[in-house]
Amino acid sequence: MDSPQRPAPQSPPQGCPMHVGVSTPLYGEMFSSDPGAVYDKLRANGPAAPVELAPGVEATLVTSHEAALRVLQNPGMFARDSRRWAALNEGRVPMDSPVLPMMFYRPNCLFTDGAEHLRLRKAVTESLGRLNDNRLNRHVERIAGYLIDQFSPLGRADLLNDYAKLLPLLLFNQLFGCPADIGDRLTRSMSALFDGLDVIQANEELTACLMDLVALKRRQPGDDITSWLIQHPAGLRDEELKDQLVMLMGAGVEPERNLIGNALLLLLSGEGRSGLRIEDALDDVLWNNPPIANYATHYPMQDLDVGGVPMDAGSPVVISFAAANSDPALTDARLTLSKGAHLAWGAGPHACPAKSPAQLIALSAIECLLNALPDVTLAVPAESVEWRPGPFQRGLVSLPVRFSPAPARTARPAAGADTAPGGSPVGAEATQAYPQATAPAPGRAGQKKGWWSSFLDVFRV
Repeated sequence: MDSPQRPAPQSPPQGCPMHVGVSTPLYGEMFSSDPGAVYDKLRANGPAAPVELAPGVEATLVTSHEAALRVLQNPGMFARDSRRWAALNEGRVPMDSPVLPMMFYRPNCLFTDGAEHLRLRKAVTESLGRLNDNRLNRHVERIAGYLIDQFSPLGRADLLNDYAKLLPLLLFNQLFGCPADIGDRLTRSMSALFDGLDVIQANEELTACLMDLVALKRRQPGDDITSWLIQHPAGLRDEELKDQLVMLMGAGVEPERNLIGNALLLLLSGEGRSGLRIEDALDDVLWNNPPIANYATHYPMQDLDVGGVPMDAGSPVVISFAAANSDPALTDARLTLSKGAHLAWGAGPHACPAKSPAQLIALSAIECLLNALPDVTLAVPAESVEWRPGPFQRGLVSLPVRFSPAPARTARPAAGADTAPGGSPVGAEATQAYPQATAPAPGRAGQKKGWWSSFLDVFRV
């Protein structure tokens, strides 16, 4: 880290992105269609540069791998607590900005520092550590099979919205131990938040259903993450429990959707069709199209500089995982796609605590799909797929495919091999056929059931 004292100000040359008043937008079609070109432009002018995350929301984007590590690994200089955000506190940030849900303070381990962060993170990591890989894999296989059977008879699907988006949502309902009604509400509200639909109402519904879940699990604990968090020696209060669950959903569902979708695009494109292994496709995505491209917002504790770039105290400093991964200084690591060098999982005290489960989920989900639909192909040219706008994620809008229609299969879990979220065995009713292309979309008007309650109807868990 350079000296915490800011050097004497120097006027950058005209046309340089570091010039006062010039910020590069990280939104709109130009950015979403070719973010690499934007990162190259920013990187050419130093390790970090001013950007606009959304209209009226200014930040500094770190594009250098070395500078990113400096920020990520120095919690004494850079805080995660967004209550330090000076522009927000001074009313200079639009309160209806689409980026605020990802930047607002919540008392979870993502937005806390010091001893409080250690206490909350310990509860989260030790609860996640109780997940069994075999059990997790069985959950993924069962949910994947259920979703595939909704569209396999049709011979066509949108693998983003019919599969990659829904699978992690349903999986977290399973891992949290959600009953049917709470799970439907959770799926509906999280979907609305990710899609930017009535964010205020969706956030209120998300809070309400998670508080209901916490109250239920205090009365009736089960073999699930919610109960494990409640039972943890950290003694989390109900509000703290709710906010750790929000963090787990936010950090697990959206990145997982993008990891699965981006890897499927690679596997179904020309390069993938030449025999690329699923594991290698996932590594390629983590290097070249990381599911979360820009995030890990930090706030300098005082005015300082990084590599000669001035950063004001309380101003958002965003890490570009995508730009850091494509840093020319990483030539040797990129040639081998070394798993230890990329920053897709973050670094430092706030690095992703669920790296291994996340990779297992994606690997299992993709294997299930390709095994069930061996002749699946893209229904559009790979270069014509549309990427979602916005500064944080790197994810597809849709992934249309075609394949030979196949009848829905019969779900027959191995006897005694699995348990329901509360610990009860899966009943014999789970051997019935999956419903064929009839599951309701979450939140669709006129539907009484959501995806989770429909899934539970099949498995009687």
